[in-house]
Amino acid sequence: PRWAIAYKFPAEEAQTIVRDIEWTVGRTGVVTPTAVMDPVQLAGTTVRRASLHNIDLIKERDIRLEDTVVIHKAGDIIPEVTRVILEKRPETSQPYEFPTTCPVCHEKLEHLEEEVAIRCLNPKCPAQLTEGLSHFVSRNAMNMSGIGPRVIKQLFEEGLVMDVADLYKLTLDQLLALDKVQQKSAENILEAIEKSKENSLERLLTGLGIRHVGTKAAKELAQHFKTMTALQEASIEQLLEIDGLGDIIAYSVKTYFEQPSVQELIQELQDSGVNMTYLGVTKDDSAASGHVLSGKTVVLTGTLEQLTRQDAKEKLESLGAKVTGSVSKKTDVVIAGHSAGSKLTKANDLGIEVWSEQQFLDSLA
Repeated sequence: PRWAIAYKFPAEEAQTIVRDIEWTVGRTGVVTPTAVMDPVQLAGTTVRRASLHNIDLIKERDIRLEDTVVIHKAGDIIPEVTRVILEKRPETSQPYEFPTTCPVCHEKLEHLEEEVAIRCLNPKCPAQLTEGLSHFVSRNAMNMSGIGPRVIKQLFEEGLVMDVADLYKLTLDQLLALDKVQQKSAENILEAIEKSKENSLERLLTGLGIRHVGTKAAKELAQHFKTMTALQEASIEQLLEIDGLGDIIAYSVKTYFEQPSVQELIQELQDSGVNMTYLGVTKDDSAASGHVLSGKTVVLTGTLEQLTRQDAKEKLESLGAKVTGSVSKKTDVVIAGHSAGSKLTKANDLGIEVWSEQQFLDSLA
């Protein structure tokens, strides 16, 4: 209700000592710091590690090894270092020396002017390659169930999979030779790989991990150009014809597909039978579908019983609806599952139309 006031208690804090700072490499080469600390109880759990985000935060808060720091859980979930207790700093303390080489491949790290992150620019860095493979097989990309980080690591270390195209060359015998992979698991993995060949183009674009291209941009690109060939041949001007795409994404896509190694990779994937076309409904088709939700802004909230959140989102988008994450005056319909919370309350306050999951399913019949 509008008359109600919500009071939030300050996040619980704790003191501990920073013993080390570890650096991990992501699929885009960004190297991220994590504080390793003496174990301390915080909000009901034992905390030994805390996010430091980037080098600017370490510099800004002048965090050093052996410093006594105050930590809390951001959003009551992620441990973060909030400040240093300078009175407890050892007299022998020295400013932290940032790494100059990648912790995995040992190539030189770069601090690009337009970024707060430091980055490994080595395209052959093992950490980037394995993270990229994990991203490619993930649920929002090619959705190859059964291929987790442990399997990816083994495949890479054995030299069986060095890029995403190699996944489509795997054999049953190769999978069975891996540690703790049984017959049924190996068969399921091969089945998931085979099934992924039928995915629509936007999933492949998401899986390729093009910089600045997430699931939304991938869908826009696939929907607009319809085929991989058309996208590869697109000019900057043609890319910018897509509403909301912007210069950064356009140049990133153009640069990505100009690389000879990428062109070879796409050809390998195509030769393996991976679909290179958009299989969804185009914007023109969805607008002409006549569905009541076509052109509407829809928010999903609560737990759905018969659909996953991703499935519901994809169905809505295929109808021409725009799915957003928050309720506002621009929202047309809220589809509410079980245990719907503040979004449903706000929808009722604003007089927004609310559907049940069953209502949505009935509308598809």
